[in-house]
Amino acid sequence: MPARPAMTSIDPRSPFAVDTRELERRAGSMRTLDRDVAAPADWGLELVTVPAGAAVQLRLRLESVMDGVLVSGDVTAPVTAECGRCLEPLRTALRVPVQELFAYEPDPADADLPVLTGDLLDLEPVLRDAVVLGLPLNPVCDENCPGLCPGCGAKRADLPPDHSHDDIDPRWEALTRLHDGLPDTPEEN
Repeated sequence: MPARPAMTSIDPRSPFAVDTRELERRAGSMRTLDRDVAAPADWGLELVTVPAGAAVQLRLRLESVMDGVLVSGDVTAPVTAECGRCLEPLRTALRVPVQELFAYEPDPADADLPVLTGDLLDLEPVLRDAVVLGLPLNPVCDENCPGLCPGCGAKRADLPPDHSHDDIDPRWEALTRLHDGLPDTPEEN
């Protein structure tokens, strides 16, 4: 996973910014965070994505620990995709667990550890990583989706069971012509 860029400031008006002042940096302090935020534009892969602006539900728990604030919980996001087998559009929801420690002070031994900026923490990079890593690489509309016919490109689910193509491999065409010239019944010896 690529290293997260160093945070210099967090916009407190951002829906992903969380103020931790009420935890007072006392180990054992806890609060919950239930919030709906709009998904940024870059939460997705080639065939599957969280639509930009879609409502993402955050159900999180913030706990003050000795070294920082531990954020844990679930993120639920709507997903639009294209079936990797039949190319039909599909819509579903994705629910992924999240757990990340936001340190009070930077740790030179762990440069990837997110750090609070004052009393604010920015959830966006952590949530993006969790959601994008939770997306299926090859989404399917149904586990039994038969896909597309390689001969004509039609959806196999819409085709009759006896659907076939008389495509002959050019390497076997001469042998097929030879076979077509033989009688249908075997000759007795």
